[in-house]
Amino acid sequence: MKNIWDKYKREFVVLLATLAMAVVFTVLNSNFLNYNNFVTILQQMVLNGVLAVGMMFTIITGGIDLSVGALMACASTYCALLISNGLHPAGALLVGVLIATVFGAINGGIVANTKIPPFIVTLGTMNIGRGIAYTCSAGTPIRISGDFGEIGNGYLMNTIPYPIIYTAVILAITYVLLNKTKFGREVYAIGGNAEAARFSGINSKKVIWIVYTFAGFLYGIYGVISCSRLYSGQPTLGQGSELTAIAAAVVGGTSMSGGVGRIGATFIGALIMDLLSSGLNFMNVPFYWQYVCQGVVVLGAVFVDLQIKKK
Repeated sequence: MKNIWDKYKREFVVLLATLAMAVVFTVLNSNFLNYNNFVTILQQMVLNGVLAVGMMFTIITGGIDLSVGALMACASTYCALLISNGLHPAGALLVGVLIATVFGAINGGIVANTKIPPFIVTLGTMNIGRGIAYTCSAGTPIRISGDFGEIGNGYLMNTIPYPIIYTAVILAITYVLLNKTKFGREVYAIGGNAEAARFSGINSKKVIWIVYTFAGFLYGIYGVISCSRLYSGQPTLGQGSELTAIAAAVVGGTSMSGGVGRIGATFIGALIMDLLSSGLNFMNVPFYWQYVCQGVVVLGAVFVDLQIKKK
């Protein structure tokens, strides 16, 4: 039992914090955890969890990715544009994901092969991606109709929302990739000590390129699912999502100095952020105070991480 606690201590702590938050909001408003609101929170959490996992991968290597929202918008607007021009939805979906993946590959290529900080690289691609999304949509949402909306709004057996199923598959794949493969061990090694990883024979450039490419792929999936859920491609989609993804990853225990991060805890971190947002909305807290609360939570998570490292 002690070994299980030592191995998953971070997940248990974050989960207990999540349960405590849910109890507090339920006491303050008995309607907080009704079925409809629970499903809404869960659907939003699983999608934000996808973003957080992509961000977690880059942070573990000691990097960062600010292009999250822009890549989502690119995937969303191009997917909607192609569907509105008559392309089959399956083809449009693939193109949308591919565009975000290519942007991720560009991020990874520049970060891996130059000394430009990831912050600057992804800040640049964020602006480029957002500009492309506005250009292809002429600055307005691209409306679509038809069966494409079923991808993001449908239910399996009229019970389980499709986005939850997609996320479960992504969670399983990323867990195996990070914890059961040589690639995953190399990701942690680079974040823990890049110089030592290089001397041990790890191809750091290749690993970093794959990490950013995979992150772009995940952002593209979120973008096309959002396009389906909203029945439109939104050039404004994902504004501020990079901060939400960073917050979820950090609250889930991912260390900003690299080398530390777990899939399960990151998803729970995404749940905490969505619970916090939903709970504050239920309490009619103004949005500007919500930003303050979210900032306090993130700072608290970073402080706890520092204290753990000191011990």
